[in-house]
Amino acid sequence: MHFELLFSVASTAAMAGWLALILLPRWQAVIGLIRFGLIGALSLTYAVLIFVYFFRVAGGGFGSIAEVRALFMSDGVLVAGWIHYLAFDLFVGTWIAVEADRRGYHRLLQALILAATFLFGPIGLLVFYLTRATDMALTFRKA
Repeated sequence: MHFELLFSVASTAAMAGWLALILLPRWQAVIGLIRFGLIGALSLTYAVLIFVYFFRVAGGGFGSIAEVRALFMSDGVLVAGWIHYLAFDLFVGTWIAVEADRRGYHRLLQALILAATFLFGPIGLLVFYLTRATDMALTFRKA
């Protein structure tokens, strides 16, 4: 299998999803295409790689850092791990975008949060949670 090509195609597809999420209108069709088309395809690719390569790695597992290191010595599992990040970060980014739209957040603020999520996953999610907490605190004070 050409893991370098698969890595490149998955990364490019995920980048297209992020650009669509940040730049395009949030029409249901756009969100649906990202959620069920792109994230679905990434998830399917991940599942195939895991089922084919995960159980072939001698000494691999999740019980210790040495076992995880052994897993990632396999290019098939390494690319699967990368696709796992791509799919989950994009899933979280899509959720953030939909929720931020629902709350009426400005698209520029959303773009900053989504960029942080794209680059640093959990940090972007944390920034979104802090933004929500601030928003909720201000709403509570008004009441």
